[in-house]
Amino acid sequence: MTIHTGTPDTVTAVYQVRGMSCGHCEGSVSAELSELPGVTSVKAVASTGEVTVVSAAPLDEEAVRAAVDEAGFELAGKA
Repeated sequence: MTIHTGTPDTVTAVYQVRGMSCGHCEGSVSAELSELPGVTSVKAVASTGEVTVVSAAPLDEEAVRAAVDEAGFELAGKA
């Protein structure tokens, strides 16, 4: 699901990530996704597996998948 926020220059996307189980997992996923160009904030929640990413423009899903893979987890898709 992609949500366009009230600010015309930001996009919020929610992804489902498999394998997160703790705060360290959340931090690893957040750190990798934060390095993608245009990302302004990331919030990962291990208990639900949801990761909310705010960016300047829609992100390429393969770039998101690669970042999540680099963190050691699996991108299930958009929530």
